[in-house]
Amino acid sequence: MSILFVLIPILGALAILLGSKAKTTALIASGLNLFLGLGSLFCWQAKIWSMSPEILSKPSIHLAFGFYDGMSVIMMILSVLVLFAATMSGKCPEGREKLWYSSLLLIGGGALGAFLSTDLFFFYAFHELALIPTFLMIGILGSGERKEAAWKITIYLALGSIILLAGLIWLVSASGSETWLFSELLKSKIDPSAQTGIAALLIVGFGILISLFPFHSWAAPAYASAPAPVAMLHAGVLKKFGLYGLIRLYPMVSEGMQHWLGALIVLLLGNILWVGFVTINQKRLDTMLGNSSVMHMGYIFLAFAALVQAGSVEANPLAIPAAVVLMFAHGVSIALLFMLTDTIRRKTGTVELAELGGLAKAAPRLAFLFGLAGMASIGLPGLANFSGEVLVFLSGFEGYDGGKLGCVQVATILALWGVVISAVYMLRAFRQTFQGPAVPATSSKNVTDFGPFCQIPAALLALALLVVGLYPNSLLNLLKDPAPVAPTEQAAE
Repeated sequence: MSILFVLIPILGALAILLGSKAKTTALIASGLNLFLGLGSLFCWQAKIWSMSPEILSKPSIHLAFGFYDGMSVIMMILSVLVLFAATMSGKCPEGREKLWYSSLLLIGGGALGAFLSTDLFFFYAFHELALIPTFLMIGILGSGERKEAAWKITIYLALGSIILLAGLIWLVSASGSETWLFSELLKSKIDPSAQTGIAALLIVGFGILISLFPFHSWAAPAYASAPAPVAMLHAGVLKKFGLYGLIRLYPMVSEGMQHWLGALIVLLLGNILWVGFVTINQKRLDTMLGNSSVMHMGYIFLAFAALVQAGSVEANPLAIPAAVVLMFAHGVSIALLFMLTDTIRRKTGTVELAELGGLAKAAPRLAFLFGLAGMASIGLPGLANFSGEVLVFLSGFEGYDGGKLGCVQVATILALWGVVISAVYMLRAFRQTFQGPAVPATSSKNVTDFGPFCQIPAALLALALLVVGLYPNSLLNLLKDPAPVAPTEQAAE
């Protein structure tokens, strides 16, 4: 039954292309998915959600969908939330309704297909499906240097996908498994000598898709040029595909990952510190948020590095919950920020920080929501990102006995400076945009506050930040089910 999450947006997109009313169809499809997703929280462990018909014998590939564990559920909830908000937000160019709304549904459907696939082949294939309308939307309906940004993201992500595919094929071959199902692959034992090479391909392939330093330069220009709903879906949802994949496949290559721990730590600190200072230097809201999104991926990689150093999920039980909670929190907060930035652009005609000021007087609700999302982004207590970041920092010191600091502990201490960096650029952006005297761009009579239709998706995302921030167990309880048995543990038994 979980295939409905994928079929609803894809069939909605086809209906739009065949002539149905675009916006109405997209709202119904995304709203139905949101309703189904929230309802599934009460019964996600039921067998009715799983299906696995074999569609190819050699190699054995199954059209398999289901909630593999609580992490799948959380990524599904993130996807349906952001898809619904993205569908309701933004302003579609006149005459482009078919391309606009069908593309959003296809991106959302591809993301849901990836997160709910329990077969490695379709896990990869659905992510690629989501990238195609992403490229088209940036290149055709984007702004600024949209063609250059579209080509750049296409080249980078295509290269990352090719490297990743090579790693996945090698992984399956080395496992000796006759199927691509996660449940079977995770029982396999891969030779440690092969694990090193496979782990390198996975880190680079997934890393490019996630915008891991130094493979990150595509992200900020792409998000700045993309229509806001596309930026919301890619930065908020699709970018989590790579981290989800690394965590999911880690038990198969745990020894190989340890070989690259030092390099991984250097790269994630590049995300947090180097890209953080680049973010401070930005003069536009959209490029600032694009770089901020890249920066915060470093924190999630830090939790993954803590897992790699520990060597197993049991040795560091905080690492995966930390990464998953922060993935959800970042996805919601960055989607909300991109949506509000697009609203600012449409109301004032600019997102140049030097040309903004005093907007809170004309749009107090917009200022409040932007402030809430911005405070979440920098880790204000009581909001979801704080819960995720605290867990990340705790996971970095999990098992530390007070002796010599390890590389992950040193990285965790350095990463704390990222909190200061985030506060600098986000508070400066809020002050320059909303505080002080009104300027020509914000003093026009046409500058008004949020309309009722725009308030719904913004309030929904803000509510998610508050619920998870005030009650992190709303997500953590979903992760309490036993993880799949790691190969080393199975061999020991």
